[in-house]
Amino acid sequence: MSRYLSLIWLLLLLSFGAQSQQKTPTLLPNNQLNGPFSLDELQRRNFLFFWELAHPTTFQVPDRYPRNDFSSIAATGFGLSTYLVGAERGWITRLQAADRVLQTLRFLKNLPQGPEPSGTAGYRGWFYHFLNNHNALRYDKVELSSIDTGLLMAGILSCMSYFDRNDPTEKDIRETADFLFRRVEFDWYLNEHHRMSMGWFPEKGFLSADWRGYNEAMILVIMGLGSPTHPIPADGWEAWCKPYFRAAFKGQDMVNFGPLFGHQYSHCWIDFKGIQDPYMKKMGIDYFENSRRATLANRQYCIDNPLKFKGYSENVWGLTAGDGPDAEMEHNGKRIFAPGYGARGAAIDYLEDDGTIAPTAALASMPFAPEYVLPLAETFWNRWPIGAYGFFDGYNETFTDISRSPNAQPGYPFWVDRDYLGIDQGPIVLMIENYRSGFLWNLMKKNPYIVQGLKRAGFEGGWLENKEAQQATKGIAFADGQKAKVNPDVPVEPNSFFKRLTYEDKAGEQLHYQLMEPVNQRSAAKYPLVIFLHGSGERGAGNREQMRNGVHAFCEKDMRTKHPCYLLVPQCPPNEVWGGVTRDWEQVVFNDSTYSRSGKLVIELIDNMLRENPEIDPNRIYITGLSMGGFGTFDLMMRRPDLFAAGLPLCGGADPAFADRIKNIPVWAFHGRLDEAVYPKYDWQIVEALQKVGGNVKYTEYSTLSHNIWDVTYYNPAVLEWLFAQRKK
Repeated sequence: MSRYLSLIWLLLLLSFGAQSQQKTPTLLPNNQLNGPFSLDELQRRNFLFFWELAHPTTFQVPDRYPRNDFSSIAATGFGLSTYLVGAERGWITRLQAADRVLQTLRFLKNLPQGPEPSGTAGYRGWFYHFLNNHNALRYDKVELSSIDTGLLMAGILSCMSYFDRNDPTEKDIRETADFLFRRVEFDWYLNEHHRMSMGWFPEKGFLSADWRGYNEAMILVIMGLGSPTHPIPADGWEAWCKPYFRAAFKGQDMVNFGPLFGHQYSHCWIDFKGIQDPYMKKMGIDYFENSRRATLANRQYCIDNPLKFKGYSENVWGLTAGDGPDAEMEHNGKRIFAPGYGARGAAIDYLEDDGTIAPTAALASMPFAPEYVLPLAETFWNRWPIGAYGFFDGYNETFTDISRSPNAQPGYPFWVDRDYLGIDQGPIVLMIENYRSGFLWNLMKKNPYIVQGLKRAGFEGGWLENKEAQQATKGIAFADGQKAKVNPDVPVEPNSFFKRLTYEDKAGEQLHYQLMEPVNQRSAAKYPLVIFLHGSGERGAGNREQMRNGVHAFCEKDMRTKHPCYLLVPQCPPNEVWGGVTRDWEQVVFNDSTYSRSGKLVIELIDNMLRENPEIDPNRIYITGLSMGGFGTFDLMMRRPDLFAAGLPLCGGADPAFADRIKNIPVWAFHGRLDEAVYPKYDWQIVEALQKVGGNVKYTEYSTLSHNIWDVTYYNPAVLEWLFAQRKK
């Protein structure tokens, strides 16, 4: 061990829990002072970030360091769990850990709570995202954060389970931890979907964005389900899972989420190996395996390196949220902006990559793929500058104009971040420990609120069937979560109504789509099905882009209440069309060659939905679309005139020679007279042809508008009222 490291270790031993003076950590040139790679040393340095830098009087952990403007409640949550790791590893004593934890919990308990915009640290048991350094009250005008409070509570619950001895200090820790968790009103954040809002501001209320689909908030939902005082309903887990997007990326069939932290945070505390909820049981894997696949896909993306950034290789990879250069750079003849803090990542529906590697991305995936992460850790150790608290938050070997970056370490030929981030340091400590010993996982298997939450979510099998887990919730009185009431003050955002799904035919051809189902379906009721075809600008493979234009008009509260329906929104892949027009947009035609692959799959999907959903009314199947989707609307009606009760094409057209095929389908077509993307003549031709054959057709042309007519059309109540009034005779 070098003289420098020996000195650090000696100072730590002498301090016995005393708060060290905060100072800028010395940069250790790895080729001179770091010594041989040691996993223990790497983990210990990250632990020291929390042990040495927590505030001496508030005990809150800084959001970042050396820049230290405020503390982060999420970082404090990670810190609480790292103290336990430190005690287990012998870096501190159990007594030191207990003293630090108790002081932290007592301080959190005594911080003022209330609805006032200032002078408080939280409200209804929740805490603000960032707290001031000097008094731990709300920093600036940040939100009352649900996920950050959740990560704080995860750390608190780990302390509640760890300190199980019968002495005054450890008993006080358990009681204070239990008080803090029971105080959190999870149900206060509940919207009509039984999902929790992402945040609340005293100045403007709740955010419409909620926690749904696979991401870092899995543990938040599980704790909400397991609360003994303010639980959310059990179907909150089904609502969470509803928008999952399962698709293959880089050879890995998985539920997708781009930045790796979303696959890691909940796993810091919960061992998902061998336990399954209904979704994973149907998929045939567990969430641990899903995170392993995400890790392998992230690695493979970096190995493929499609954007040709410098340094990426089989042992240099890892994209997740974290710091970047906060400046532009020249790369391959283009100007690229690398944000100062950004959610970098790669998935089928997500790509943010500017050449910045975050060490926490791979290191916190160590339990999932140690055969790849361990050699990566040693490569990083020997390749990059490292500080007293481990790796800095980010490295970008492509970014070499250091003078342009406001947050770069000087003296290096490429960008090295000046800061450490608490929410990136913590997962490194905890996940390395889970790889080495399973410590946090085994600890939380004893926690009654985690076990209760998993069971209410429908998890079964594995360690949940063990006697210890069965006994964990004995003797605890839990509130009836099914009686939790929706908070009418929590708004919803339109995309929250949709599932993200993939249809696959017998030949293996796939079509991504989103689906909204009727809210509060009634037994024996029949509901219409609406097919919404997007334009050419929303083509892709992410199953997300097709939601940009017009579709949310069907999600308006009045419309959902008055006309509940199934709303099917497929996504056309790049370089394909729905049909009715050649791929080069030169000719509007209807023949076998223009029956596109995507159009065929839409028809197959509709037929499949009718077979699997008897509650869909076959006499009320409507199709609408804009631009490329306007052509597709006409085309698919011509392919299957028996299927549709009405059509609503915008900025489209069709081959007039085949108008008689759809003369019995009510059609209302719309166009902008000034449209130069799709000329109005294409609609004129088919409308005139329909009129000649006695078709049921209406046509509206906006004299002062061009191509973008979707909002003025779809948000006109008379238009959708007309659509839902149609039915096959």
